[in-house]
Amino acid sequence: MSQRSEWAEGQAIGELMALPLQYPQLISLAAGFVDQQSLPLDAVRIACEAVMRDPVVAQAALQYGATPGHPPLREWLLDRQLSQDGMQSESHRFDVSSVVCTAGSNQLLQMVSECLLDPGDIVLCAAPTYLVILGTFRNMGARAIGVDTDDEGIVPEALAGRLSQLQQRGELGRVKAIYVVSYFDNPRGLTLSAERRQQIVEIAKRWSREANSQIMVIDDAAYRELRYTGQEVPSMLRFDEDRDTVVVAGTFSKPFSPGMRVGWGILPEALVDPVNNVKSNADFGSPNFNQHLMTKVVELGLYEPHIEGLRSLYQGKLDTMLSALNDCLGGQSSTSWKRPDGGLYIWLQLPDGIDTGRSGSLLTRAMDEGIFYVPGEYCFAAEGEPIQKNTIRLSFGVQDDDGIRQGVESLARALQDSLA
Repeated sequence: MSQRSEWAEGQAIGELMALPLQYPQLISLAAGFVDQQSLPLDAVRIACEAVMRDPVVAQAALQYGATPGHPPLREWLLDRQLSQDGMQSESHRFDVSSVVCTAGSNQLLQMVSECLLDPGDIVLCAAPTYLVILGTFRNMGARAIGVDTDDEGIVPEALAGRLSQLQQRGELGRVKAIYVVSYFDNPRGLTLSAERRQQIVEIAKRWSREANSQIMVIDDAAYRELRYTGQEVPSMLRFDEDRDTVVVAGTFSKPFSPGMRVGWGILPEALVDPVNNVKSNADFGSPNFNQHLMTKVVELGLYEPHIEGLRSLYQGKLDTMLSALNDCLGGQSSTSWKRPDGGLYIWLQLPDGIDTGRSGSLLTRAMDEGIFYVPGEYCFAAEGEPIQKNTIRLSFGVQDDDGIRQGVESLARALQDSLA
């Protein structure tokens, strides 16, 4: 077997996916899935009928497509990005060639990683961060190094300090990217302020000059559409005036349908050809029919109403989970959480000494009580900031209100037993 296949062994996501399948009776507050009842059956049916009604359109949709993706969809994605970021007047500085459609945003992240990273290279990320991306970096033979965070996300001063430390160790040239989940991040539900976004981009540019090699900022915006409160914030792209540093990754999986498997990236010019070359070797282009279908969804005005419905649904679920946490754990000393402005996750900080992972007793007790969660330890890079074993990621996306309440009550009982 190859070295890369060995690097892929023992990934946290595989273990986390296997446990609920082994114990289907569990109430899962772990999976970052969307609500089954929210899936856009009518919108997809209408769009599918519209695609198939026209033989020319239907034949084009059922044929191979262009490697970068369906041009009308890419144009819509770029226009929407520029509009959301308040950059319409700067549209002449962008070209649709910078947009590539992928089979979900994870494929985009994997292909960007493949283009940027050699074994031994370094990616800096928040501590904690999206657990699946840690597996992606590991599968490239790269090193993920965690950077200190606070209640506003990754700390710019800590990021600069980590780069300085790597320079002193002679490893600055191995740093190839800074990875952030900038909206309602997975796992903490935090959103980077515009000020911090600008600072992170500036840090990447400054240290790229120090290293004499490009350090990219990968802005994973998977949850951007799921905002329930607060003001919109532009993506990191808004602060990359030279258009040479920021990669934006987006997806229809969370705001529309994960089964469609349509994601995208907006790339700096230097990455456009490499990513498309890797993509050509991998799949000749992501599912063409699905991209035609999504194009019809947006053309027929079916996308925005669906997002509005999702926001209302998930805000209700978020309120339910926060209320249950307050009722069940509000009086628990040294237990804390923050209210996110959007997304699907709440991050619990438990008392010191409580191990929420496989080596501790809480996870077993919780499963005995009928509840499953994501141990926070899976969300920390192996290097950098210390792993916080007394943390939990909860998701309110899948369960209904009763399931959320029952799950939190079960977790509270398990925690009380562990403390006793």
